[in-house]
Amino acid sequence: MTEKLVESEKLEVSDLSDWFRAGIKPEKDWGIGTEHEQFLLKAGDLTRLRYNSRPGIREILSEGAENGWLPIIEKGNIIALQKDGASITIEPAGQFELSGSKLETVHETYKETIEYTQKLEEMAAKMGFVRLPIGFDPFWRREDLDWMPKERYSYMRAWMPGKGNLGLDMMSRTSSIQVNLDFSSEADMVRKMQVAQAFQPVITALFANSPFTERQPNGYLSYRSHVWDDTDPDRCGFLPFIFDDDFGFERYTQYLLDVPLYFIFRDGVYYPADGMTFRDFMKGKHHFQPSMADWETHVTTVFPDVRLKRYIELRGADSGSPAMIVALAAFWVGLLYDTQALDAAHSLALHLGIDTIIGLRAEVPVKGLRAESNSVVLHELAAKLLSFAQDGLARRALKCSIEPEQKYLEPLNEIVSTGITSAEKWLNLYYNKWNRDISKLIE
Repeated sequence: MTEKLVESEKLEVSDLSDWFRAGIKPEKDWGIGTEHEQFLLKAGDLTRLRYNSRPGIREILSEGAENGWLPIIEKGNIIALQKDGASITIEPAGQFELSGSKLETVHETYKETIEYTQKLEEMAAKMGFVRLPIGFDPFWRREDLDWMPKERYSYMRAWMPGKGNLGLDMMSRTSSIQVNLDFSSEADMVRKMQVAQAFQPVITALFANSPFTERQPNGYLSYRSHVWDDTDPDRCGFLPFIFDDDFGFERYTQYLLDVPLYFIFRDGVYYPADGMTFRDFMKGKHHFQPSMADWETHVTTVFPDVRLKRYIELRGADSGSPAMIVALAAFWVGLLYDTQALDAAHSLALHLGIDTIIGLRAEVPVKGLRAESNSVVLHELAAKLLSFAQDGLARRALKCSIEPEQKYLEPLNEIVSTGITSAEKWLNLYYNKWNRDISKLIE
């Protein structure tokens, strides 16, 4: 791999693709990482916690800093915590996120998720707030929310209205789950990215959990996924070139080179990039010379369905319960970390073809498991993939001499068996037991 360059050295395109190539790991070093967000609301009136309210985001982060977490400070404000390879961060309007440690098994993912949730519940009881792990804020307007004191968010906030209609809603009112997995070669990365891109509609359906907006049903099962589709076409959504014969590290690099920069960061200061692409940046169209640190930052400011870093980020799931967080990890580990399951899923993805995949993706925010495209019914597709994952986890347990991990798929087995997603469960309660009182969602 090319060594990290300082700003005085000229950056080559090959350096950028080599940055991704450095993520290649032997199978024995593969890990599992999860990231999950949730809304924190004041007990009683259910207002979203502001940064300086009581209780508030600053207070919660400060409490964490007093209990063994390292605080990250920006301009005098605590904006994140770090500990043992994990981090706690805040999204633009205070969505609270854990980016977990790199772990070896889904069992460890379960333990980490439960321990974190229990600790947050203890803080909630003491401070007077409640957790709400759901894909879209069901109560409040964008105008009711407090923006967090992270300067990069101010640049994103100014950028969004010019690119899509719902970018500010994405920043302030969405919440999701994500799983991060490794690859052993460029060819392995390509196959995993193709499978992940092909079956994001299945994940969106199984994890649909955002049917309310401003205390009313919004007509969607996963409104969060709809919001992402109207955020920024330059850096979000479906990436068809993942299925091209020439896809690899270089092709993904070329994609990123043509995505506009949000900002340039130097010595603790953010500078405007004025819509310049990274390709233009490398051509000398700014008084700063690009560095590898600029590239690493730029990689984190694109948000497609599936994102490549030095690992693969599997996105697309609405936020949900601890059981659903672990189920997402189990699903992808079973599908992508077992050769036979990956072969089966990859063959199925190529058989479906891009048109069918895009068709399912277009229907799934509203129809969920009932989405159809070119005679392919998403519910049937989900059942087949879940079977692949189940078998993959069984073989993985034997190969790695670990306790079976299939039990963590149970929430998804139930959804596939009944055909009822979390969103549909809430809607049924809303119309039949809650007397259309959305505050019952907290109970």
